[in-house]
Amino acid sequence: MTANGLKWVFERGRNIMSSYMMLVLLLLDIYSKCVIGYLSSAHVGQDPPFTAQQNPVMSSPAALTSSSASPVLTENYTSRCPSGGLCSKLPSDCITCSFHHNCTYGRPANFTCRSRTGVHCVNERNEPQQNFSLTLPCLFCWQLDSSQYRCSNSTSCQTVSCPRTRYNSSCAVLEHVHCLGKRVFLKRVFCNWTGGYKWSTALALSITLGGFGADRFYLGQWREGLGKLFSFGGLGIWTLIDVLLIGVGYVGPADGSLYI
Repeated sequence: MTANGLKWVFERGRNIMSSYMMLVLLLLDIYSKCVIGYLSSAHVGQDPPFTAQQNPVMSSPAALTSSSASPVLTENYTSRCPSGGLCSKLPSDCITCSFHHNCTYGRPANFTCRSRTGVHCVNERNEPQQNFSLTLPCLFCWQLDSSQYRCSNSTSCQTVSCPRTRYNSSCAVLEHVHCLGKRVFLKRVFCNWTGGYKWSTALALSITLGGFGADRFYLGQWREGLGKLFSFGGLGIWTLIDVLLIGVGYVGPADGSLYI
């Protein structure tokens, strides 16, 4: 009888170990597919071609033609230009600069600028000035740090995906930042919008009420939620898997947004 009991315990332990090994192999397979898919993505390690920005002729944004200029430039600029301030501190809409291409990338360069008609400014000695020299890094606008321009957000792309997806966004340089080339440009950026779902809430629901599908219902995945509800969390296995997948961020909101 003792031998039969030990045999039953051994068989039971082996079945449990087999189940855990299958779970580990499943998670490793999902992780490896994510890594391989991300590394093989066409966007990894590559910058999109910007044919418009590769033009060697650098002109002032204020001197663009009406067909290529930003709609903001066609408005009355004098209302946005401070009067009596330093010429070097004027926004880009208030000055016209003669940008040249004989500068070293990333290094400070001096450019000759002129305040636009109706804009009055002074130099460091508080003397009226119209022509002045402006020092700025030799960078195209699309090469600036992301904190110096604003891009439009897309709510139709999937943020929780493997590999991460990008979309074409229209970006505009902040008015107080000066740069070479066009101030409005296209750039491929990662999908990063949010629908207001909290990762901590999803994880807490998965741990406490995951067997009833509460986590999936919260994330807007009602089909999976019904499946978990009527199968009692897949007899606990589905619940355990969802805790791990939500914990690592693999499972996200159904609308494709990011957690907050």
